[in-house]
Amino acid sequence: MVEYAGRRDPRFVRTHRGGSLDEARHRLLAGWAADCAEHVLPLFTAKYPEDDRPRRAIEVARAWSRGEATVGEARAAAYAAHAAARGASDAVASQVARAAGHAVATAHMADHELGAAFFAIKAVRLAAPISEAIAAGARECQWQRARLPDAIRELVLSDEERRNEKLGSVFTC
Repeated sequence: MVEYAGRRDPRFVRTHRGGSLDEARHRLLAGWAADCAEHVLPLFTAKYPEDDRPRRAIEVARAWSRGEATVGEARAAAYAAHAAARGASDAVASQVARAAGHAVATAHMADHELGAAFFAIKAVRLAAPISEAIAAGARECQWQRARLPDAIRELVLSDEERRNEKLGSVFTC
């Protein structure tokens, strides 16, 4: 495991800022993070059908991944999704909104990609009966991994391994 002593992992810093992440892989990370959040979005919309902030965040993440939205638009959508999370009285819905917020925040800081996956797994675990929560989370983790594009697979899997213990071992699937 590589530690970066308070610094950001250079693998998630864009090349123009001195890291090793190129634009194409950065955009793939945002698209994959959007997939993770969108997969659990029905858990939010079932409770808050009129609140489109998480859905909008996912749409902006996808638009950014295609080069059709700015980082500023992504930041605004992330703030809105996180506001939806704070305003949700339902714990599952709150985690889904956080997943959406992290998905779109990946446009600004690529290492938010795991936030989308992490909060999606947490939402699925919370939505499941207690006796099935760990298995439900593992299935969600496997679903996420199955959607990883080859170009970012090793990067994401190594990030999961590096941060898994800190994140409650949710990426043990």
